[in-house]
Amino acid sequence: MRIKSAILSIFLLALMAFNTNTSSSYKCLIQLKNYEGEGAYVVVSVVNQANEYQKTLQVLGDDSEWYKDLPQWYAHWQKKTESIDAITGATISGGERAIKILEIPTHTIDAGYKLRFETAVEDQDYFATDLEFELTQENLKQKQEGKGYIRYVRLLEQK
Repeated sequence: MRIKSAILSIFLLALMAFNTNTSSSYKCLIQLKNYEGEGAYVVVSVVNQANEYQKTLQVLGDDSEWYKDLPQWYAHWQKKTESIDAITGATISGGERAIKILEIPTHTIDAGYKLRFETAVEDQDYFATDLEFELTQENLKQKQEGKGYIRYVRLLEQK
């Protein structure tokens, strides 16, 4: 009986470890404020309670020459050499909107992690936390307002 119990425990632990690699898909609408100038570079990341980058979910701006204009994220990306090829796209100009799919790691929801939107525009301001909110089921259902170039963000879970 003890052997069965031990095997079941090991199986459950392995299953829980496997589930930390799953993600939930969210359609993300990013609406920018009206402003003059070049398109905004936007990076969407998951950060932990200590504000350490855990995962880059989306990069709007595909010219890596300008990534250094997002210095907090860029320092993380340089150290990790995280592959972002599949999650890059064009910048968004003032007043425009973009719809992207975010693959949010399931284990980060309701676990103290935050979703951070970092923005920069060439020859203008940089906002390290243009928009940041705790990753909770409730927050993922609400419209979130930005402080810099982002007017608001809405997320809709894809089932």
